[in-house]
Amino acid sequence: MNGRTVDAVVVGAGPNGLVAANILADAGWQVVVLEAAPDPGGAVRSDRGVHPDHVHDLFSSFHPLAAASPAMRGLELERWGLRWSHAPAVLAHPMPDGRCPVLYRDRERTAQVLESCGPGDGSAYLRLVELWDALGEDLVEALFTPFPPVRSGVALAARLRSAGGLRALRTLALPVRRLGEEEFIGAGAPLLLAGCALHADLFPESPGSAAFGWLLAMLGQQVGWPVPAGGAQQLTAALVRRLEARGGAVRCASPVARVLIADGRCTGVRTAAGEPVRARRAVLADVPAPALYGELVGWERLPARLRADLARFQWDHATFKVDWALSRPIPWRAPAAGGAGTVHLAAGLDHLTRYAAQLATGQVPDRPFALLGQMTTADPRRSPAGTESAWAYTHLPQRARGDAGGAGLGDRWDHGAKEAMAARVEAEVERLAPGFRDTVLARRVLAPTDLQRLDRSLERGAVNGGTAAFQQQLMFRPTVGTGRPETPVRGLYLASASAHPGGGVHGACGANAARAALWAGRPSARRVLHPVWSALRGALGGRGD
Repeated sequence: MNGRTVDAVVVGAGPNGLVAANILADAGWQVVVLEAAPDPGGAVRSDRGVHPDHVHDLFSSFHPLAAASPAMRGLELERWGLRWSHAPAVLAHPMPDGRCPVLYRDRERTAQVLESCGPGDGSAYLRLVELWDALGEDLVEALFTPFPPVRSGVALAARLRSAGGLRALRTLALPVRRLGEEEFIGAGAPLLLAGCALHADLFPESPGSAAFGWLLAMLGQQVGWPVPAGGAQQLTAALVRRLEARGGAVRCASPVARVLIADGRCTGVRTAAGEPVRARRAVLADVPAPALYGELVGWERLPARLRADLARFQWDHATFKVDWALSRPIPWRAPAAGGAGTVHLAAGLDHLTRYAAQLATGQVPDRPFALLGQMTTADPRRSPAGTESAWAYTHLPQRARGDAGGAGLGDRWDHGAKEAMAARVEAEVERLAPGFRDTVLARRVLAPTDLQRLDRSLERGAVNGGTAAFQQQLMFRPTVGTGRPETPVRGLYLASASAHPGGGVHGACGANAARAALWAGRPSARRVLHPVWSALRGALGGRGD
């Protein structure tokens, strides 16, 4: 087969791949996106698979990173049909005693609630918001640009100095548990921040977990945790419409089997059906690093050191998710939880630490920490008036070595195992919302293997493309190196969440890869890069596919 030739091939139609394709198309490149699944979107999709009257997001739902990301905002997706919707409150963490700290987009209202949890806690929280006011804009810019973030990093350093210098830096470097102990009297604010930190695969005692929890909470203050009106698929649809309007194409059910290489340069891809698709300028891979290196690109084409480094690649935790169609809103014991789009379910900080320790030791948690989404609360279009579309997910070990609950749960997810784990998740909801089970009209249980079947990039439901821990961030992502999207193969770029800055629906990994490809296409850039690629060609063998 002769196939077709384009300027760039993007492998994978997840958000990073679609953002990359749009940026290349904006520059006048002819782009085709090849997606293995029947539909585009990767982990940004929705359906009516639980109940015909209820829309559920299959994976990601709330998108503060998309709302804040320079890459996403620069695409002006609202012009292509995207509409954001917000719940009355961003986040709630109901407690067993009936109290309920709540994060609102109004900082003063949030502070008022936290003040009721502990005297002085409202003012302490506002000091953290003021730190965000000083650093937030430059921090977001630095996080979402290629590493090292020279221009934004200089601006951030200047802001940091005026915001407290090393003292502010120490605050962000703290474990989130310690931040709570130093700054607050009551349990409310520490629970909100710690729950945010555990969206990633971190402990409350992990150094730097304070920064992660603070980042998510402050994004909630600045932009909220919005959802696409009508379902997560609408974000994907806007990206596809924009790309097609600029001449790009998305081909679904077209899995890529191999990246083609000649003389050390990437020349295109071959699909699983045997069709070659040639790329005059670049191939951008929105796939996990372990799927690119050793699978799409054979090890014989790669430096031996990369193979050794990738053997140390660490996935983030596996995921277990339950979707519910409910006959009415969840009957929370703490009414304030009913207005929140996201609800964290844990009895306290010690519960979070115990859960994280079980994951770290390979145990299936007996009392999982669950994140629950009230989607109709966030977007009335998701189900009929008076009902609720809801979900909850929790994390599991990538490789289970035991079951803390004593029921023998592990890595095999037959019907009985899925029902047993779903019962543990539902028990956490029922403790805080008695009568919850009576509201369930229908449900769907997605074990780690189900999530990977729906999106082959989610290794056992790992949603972040690799751990968020420091040893695999910045210049260590995905392995020890530059932290940039370039690969040892000239013209091939890593555009997935395995690249810096990592997981989340922000499009920055794809944007960074696209801009690297555009820069490499300039004559001055080729003169600079030629000696580097010449040295790498020897390691790659210099042979064609």
